[in-house]
Amino acid sequence: MTSTEHRPTERVLDILELLSTNSEGMTLTELSKALGAPKSSIMPLLHTMASRKFIYMQKETSKYFIGIATFSVGSSYSKHMNTLELIKIEMKYIVSMSNETCQLGIQTRSNLLYIAKEDSSEPIRLVSYVGKQLPLYCTAIGRAILAEKSREEIYRLYPKGLTAITPNTITDFDKLFKELDDTRARGYAIEHEESTPLVNCVGISLCNKEQIIAALSVCIPTFRFSEEKLQNIIELLKSSKQKLEAYFHDYDIDSSNLS
Repeated sequence: MTSTEHRPTERVLDILELLSTNSEGMTLTELSKALGAPKSSIMPLLHTMASRKFIYMQKETSKYFIGIATFSVGSSYSKHMNTLELIKIEMKYIVSMSNETCQLGIQTRSNLLYIAKEDSSEPIRLVSYVGKQLPLYCTAIGRAILAEKSREEIYRLYPKGLTAITPNTITDFDKLFKELDDTRARGYAIEHEESTPLVNCVGISLCNKEQIIAALSVCIPTFRFSEEKLQNIIELLKSSKQKLEAYFHDYDIDSSNLS
């Protein structure tokens, strides 16, 4: 190290470089060995970097990964950053904190199209896939999108009415509109087993300049569902919405960036 270098700063940069080239993540022990530094000197750096979202730790593996804030630094890089990949990084963070499946969807006519998914490590979890389509009205992620629309627009989307996907699906327009009013008031959508039996989902829209770009959801099997877990997931989604929408605003992102 030259006289102009500052060791803690150098180690922060070394950690970022190591994690950026190790997509499988690294444990504290692995970082300590790679840096040739004691764990006690690395832990405060990791804690600060994680609190600022430059890295995050996956609970089930205790491995550290690059965080979303890394990609918000440096306009010359961010302008060329693939928006979908950036959102996926935030989705991985949501999964690491909730250990439940996170999905990203966009509107295609009257349906929701899933364009990204990050799975929970739990053996029992939502069975879904990228490319799957469902009616907007029966999913939390779709309702987060519908909540931004007028009643007239929704009637035009479903001129033949609302078809049940499960026994719990709302098929009455008045009940749907009440649910969408609640969604707007609280800032997120929720559905209980309306698109998939024994699965509950929370959804939140991602917007820029009052235009919907996409929506995120987290899905929880009924047997793991609790009010405490629900509130934790709501806070995670609200935080992610704030971060991603700030990025969309700064770099003029619209729905074409996800097509």
